Amino acid sequence: MLKVEKVAFIGLGVMGEPMCRNLAVKSGLRIFGFDKRTQPLRRLNSYGVVEAKNLREALLEADVVLMCLPSGAELEELSKSEDGLLSISHPGQTLVDLGTSPVELTRKLADSFLGKGVMYSDAPVSRTRSAAEAGTLSSLVGGEKQVFDTILPLLECFSEEVIHCGNVGSGQIVKQLNNMILTETVVALAEALSLGRRAGLDDKLLFETLSKCSADSFALRNHGMKALLPGKFPKQAFSSAYMLKDINYALELAEENGLALPAASLARKLLQKTVEAGYADDYFPSLIRVLTSYDK
Repeated sequence: MLKVEKVAFIGLGVMGEPMCRNLAVKSGLRIFGFDKRTQPLRRLNSYGVVEAKNLREALLEADVVLMCLPSGAELEELSKSEDGLLSISHPGQTLVDLGTSPVELTRKLADSFLGKGVMYSDAPVSRTRSAAEAGTLSSLVGGEKQVFDTILPLLECFSEEVIHCGNVGSGQIVKQLNNMILTETVVALAEALSLGRRAGLDDKLLFETLSKCSADSFALRNHGMKALLPGKFPKQAFSSAYMLKDINYALELAEENGLALPAASLARKLLQKTVEAGYADDYFPSLIRVLTSYDK
């Protein structure tokens, strides 16, 4: 198992910044942070994170490189560009994708890096921004057992659950199916809330009662009660555009495996309408806005 002393953390956005902060505070390791924006790097500096001026500087001495990027497109660009990860990574390093990326891309990148003697793992995280702040995410890991054992102590710094899902790409599969189910559930909750309102039922009573019945779920207690019910869809949360990306990845995977998913396809159509209506950056339960004339 690789002895880890220095870690590079690339991508310090809504999720990446608190994850990097928890890693710096809890690991006791030397952490190099890299992002195009300077603000998160300045905030993390007070926690001991060293600002890397460029990608090469971030990777120069890192044993493990953690990447938390918006999508597979950014990951592919970062990896394959002229001065990207494939060019500057070196044998003995381990690269970990903490974001959500296409399964096919994940496996192709893993093969490419392995050809350079670099190990690769997908470890997308699940749960909310508040969980990232609290260090209570779930990490869904795909990769060889040796790689899993190496990165486990790092992932535990910002996750309360770290699950080895199988070979490379398995973490991405679980994450995409999780988000597919979550979106379908939020659509069902939005429909129930909309119909309950039209039929004259008290909003709060409806959801509180459902939480005591067989319709209870994590989605109801979080996305339902904390977003749909009060009509709060902040922009610094998991957006409609991000969830649409993940649903697209899941449906691409279904197509590759010769499977039709009608419920997921309907959820995608609703998310597409939400994005087209101007709510791309809003928390994804804002899909209720295109379901009815709801305008809170």
